[in-house]
Formats: sequence, C-alpha cells, structure tokens
Amino acid sequence: MSMNNVGRPTRPEASNDDTGFASLSGGRGLLQDEPLIFELGGWSKTGVDLPDAVPADGALAGLTRDEPIGLPGLSEPEAVRHYVRLSQKNHAIDLALYPLGSCTMKHNPRLNEKMARLPGLSDIHPLQPQSTVQGAIELMDRLAHWLKTLTGMPAVALSPKAGAHGELCGLLAIRAAHEAAGNGHRKTVLAPTSAHGTNPATAAFCGYTVVEIAQTDDGRVDLADLEAKLGDHVAAIMVTNPNTCGLFERDVVEIARLTHAAGAYFYCDGANFNAIVGRVRPGDLGVDAMHINLHKTFSTPHGGGGPGAGPVVLSEALAPFAPTPWVVHDDSGYKLVEEAEGVAAQAFGRMSAFHGQMGMYVRAYAYMLSHGADGLKQVAEDAVLNANYIKARLSDLMSPAFPEGPCMHEALFDDAWLEDTGVTTLDFAKAMIDEGFHPMTMYFPLVVHGAMLIEPTETESKAELDRFVDALRLLAQAAKAGETARFKNAPHLAPLKRLDETLAARKPKLKWKPVAPAPLAAE
Repeated sequence: MSMNNVGRPTRPEASNDDTGFASLSGGRGLLQDEPLIFELGGWSKTGVDLPDAVPADGALAGLTRDEPIGLPGLSEPEAVRHYVRLSQKNHAIDLALYPLGSCTMKHNPRLNEKMARLPGLSDIHPLQPQSTVQGAIELMDRLAHWLKTLTGMPAVALSPKAGAHGELCGLLAIRAAHEAAGNGHRKTVLAPTSAHGTNPATAAFCGYTVVEIAQTDDGRVDLADLEAKLGDHVAAIMVTNPNTCGLFERDVVEIARLTHAAGAYFYCDGANFNAIVGRVRPGDLGVDAMHINLHKTFSTPHGGGGPGAGPVVLSEALAPFAPTPWVVHDDSGYKLVEEAEGVAAQAFGRMSAFHGQMGMYVRAYAYMLSHGADGLKQVAEDAVLNANYIKARLSDLMSPAFPEGPCMHEALFDDAWLEDTGVTTLDFAKAMIDEGFHPMTMYFPLVVHGAMLIEPTETESKAELDRFVDALRLLAQAAKAGETARFKNAPHLAPLKRLDETLAARKPKLKWKPVAPAPLAAE
C-alpha cells in the first residue's frame, strides 16, 4: 500500500467496513478505487494533438523550459472518469445536510445558476464600453438598492470579493474618515474574544492594534469591559451580530451608543446576516459598516472556494469614503464612477481591478426576487427555528454551551458531556463521517471548550433534520456506552482513513513525486 507524507494511505484499506469483507480491487460497492492523477500513468502520451512548440527567441532570459512539463497524458474519457470518481468521494449539499457552523451552507437554487449563465451576463468583459453593458450595470444598481433597503444603510460598495475583503473595505473607509477629520491618531480596534479570526487579522493588516473585549458568562459582549477600553485612541469596534456563539447581542444598541460617544465607528461582521435578514436592519442598530456575504445569505454556498462576494454597506458618515467604482444613473443611462473625483472625491481608492463578482450579483439578485420581502423574512425565521430544533433535540444527550434561552441560527455545544468517555470532539466529528454526514465546525469559537457548532440553515426540512439528529443521538449514546473503538479510528467507512494530523502539520508533502519501482530479486 502506497503512503503519502501526511501519514495516511493513498488507497483505501483492504477491509473498509465492520464485516471484515474486502474487495479484491480496492473498490467499495459501486465506488471504484481511484489513484492520484499522477499515478494513472500515460506519461508518454497526450489526450490531444498539439503542434511542437516553437523555440523561444531568447526574450525569456534563459528561463525557457528544458524538461518535460511533468503532467500525465490522459484521454478525454480517462480525465472525465477520474474527476467524476473523485467527486463521489466528496460530501456536498446535494448529498446531505452540511452542518458547518457560521458558514451558512444552504441549498443553492438551480434557478440562480441558470440566471447567472444567461448570455449578456455570463459572457461580458469588464473592459467593454459601458454603453454595451447597460443591463449588467442596471442589475448592479438594483442589487445595491435592495442591499441598502434590507440593511437600512444609505450606501454600499459592491466590489469586495468576500467577507475578509469586505472587512478590509470597511476598515479602510473608517480609517479614511478618521484621517479626514484629523483623527489619524486613533490606532486601536476593539474585538470580542469570540470574533471571527479574520476580524483581528484584518485590523492588524490595516495597521491597527487589536485589543480584546471580554465576554460575559452568557456569551455576549461585556459592556463594562467595552466601556473601560473605549477612548480617543480607538478607531472602531468589530462585533459579529448574531455572534459566533449563535446568540444575538441584546445590548447592540448600547454598544453602538458607547462606541459613537467615544468617537469611534461600529463595524459589524455580517457573516451571520442570514439569521436576521428581513427581520432586523443593522442600520437601525447603529452600525456604521457591515459586509454581507452574498455567497452565504443570498445564494451560492461558499464551499469549494467560490464564487464569493462581500459588499459593504456604509452609514451616512462613511458613505463619502466608499471605494470606487460607484454606480450612478441619470436620463442618459447607467454608468460607473471609477475615479476619485466629483461625488467620489473622498473615495479611499479601489478594492479590486474591476467591478466585483458579476456572477454572484446575478445569483443574489435572482434569489432576492424569488423570495420577495416575505420570503426573505421567512429565511431568517426558518434558519433560527431549525437551529433551535436541533438544540432542543440534542440537549438531553449533549451539553449546550449556553443552555439558557434560545439560540439564533446555529446551535453550539461544548464537550462537557464527553467527560470520562475517552472520546474527544474530533473523535465524535470523525465518526459522523461513517454515518454519512459532514462534521460540524469543531473547536470554534475558541471561547467554548471542545466546541461543536451546528448551523442547519433554513433549507433543511424537518425530515432531514430528524435524520441528522437521529444519527448524532446514536453516536452520543455509543460514546456514553464506552464504545471508544468506534470513535478512535473513525472514519471506518470512508475512502480514506483518519489523517495523522501531527505528521501532516510537521511534514506536509506539497508536491507529488513518482515512487521508485521496487528492485527485482535478481537485481
């Protein structure tokens, strides 16, 4: 059995279930064994006919390739089968509930994908004359209108590509506003202990010093600690609401009042907007800037790397400093303001080379039109209802991190219920794979020991929630019954077994190298 350098076999174990039965080929049922693409061979062939490369004329200063490129040559059927077989080994929202907490991995309506592929939206180029893409710019303008309406904010920057990029946009606008007011000495950003890791990272990237705000026993911002740390050195606070513990910050209006009284701005991390969309307008709470993950709240789940989009809504105080481009329109049509002049004279610059993620604009706008105002309100209500249903059904076997009162969009458990079982949060999560479910978010937020964070979203039916909860209940009962072997080596039934995470971290293998053939006995 070949091994890679992260401590796990690159092939399935010979016996991959509890019956002891092993297939002869390494396959499992109708799932065929699939090696790495580099192990498939075919190094002397190619699946397409290409002319010989013309020798370079020396313009590359001696950096021309003098060895083969090092890619296997596969026919089209071989390439297609390879990636289809790999896809069968992946979990996906189309297979089962995706319970990653704080990620909003909900079903993506296929209608949105169809709209994003319409000619005139999918095949335009950012350098086309604006007169030839009036429909696309109008769609951006309408999307901006509804984002402002849903948040109660007067301005929005569409171009940020995702959450952390949106955080950067908001803090750059805050910095520009302080500098314009002669308050460039404000160099501190306050963030709760349960903040998303990108919050302090983004603040540090902008040159700010990050100071932590304490958390109360019930999982909210400690107002006394916040007030003690505010002062004329503070530029902003960064608070997630609903927060990373799955709880609504009930003192959010007072947080905003204290912040503004100290001359600072209130940045709200909008990663969890799905829990309040259509129900609460952040602008009414005193928020100055908030990013919205379109790929989470309004359509495409962000697993797999994209596409992402993180527009930032801004208060009246920050609106003049929004980055270009801006969409404006008059009797002559729609256009993009791309220079820091005129109405955009105080813009702090650009967030990206062009105008943002057009595909996500289309998906998000289609999602909004499909749901309508009442439908978006129901999105938040059902997301919260589903999370509380999971919390209620598991609370007798697992330990809620904050048992008093309802949660918002995600149910958070700690590992107190696993004490003396010999089973850890990681063990439990790995065993979920054997039951056909992707693990929940583990060990986050850091303020909860052995955290298990579950976000079912609004797109799961009661039947699916029951199927998921029933599996977790069976696992919890097995853990408490002392069936540690089920957990310590899990997953047993997945194509690959448990990763040696210590070896993976210390000796990662980032490049495949061919294995030398074993010498024959005669050699």
